[in-house]
Amino acid sequence: MNKIALLNDLFRRSFSGGKVVMTAGVDALPDMVKAAVLQKVATFDAFTDDNDPYAEHDFGSFELVGRKFFWKIDLYDRELQYGSEDPADPEMTTRVLTVMLADEY
Repeated sequence: MNKIALLNDLFRRSFSGGKVVMTAGVDALPDMVKAAVLQKVATFDAFTDDNDPYAEHDFGSFELVGRKFFWKIDLYDRELQYGSEDPADPEMTTRVLTVMLADEY
């Protein structure tokens, strides 16, 4: 597995070392549902060539409580202004995980 995928997995499983945000639709859900959504994101392992063509483990989707959810990890520079020049270097990269309802995409 490449270093970007390893770093993305580490962040996604711990929510440590970056920022986690959710869209307004997810934020409006009951707290117990939001907790279950974050648990599904943290334990996601259904990566395929279709949903992970670059093998970076930066996107996933799942269904919960009759709704479809997406999550996405974007790799920014430390100031969150531009894309990271070296996503494999955690000193140069801030990972931002966004959780959204599929219909908000």
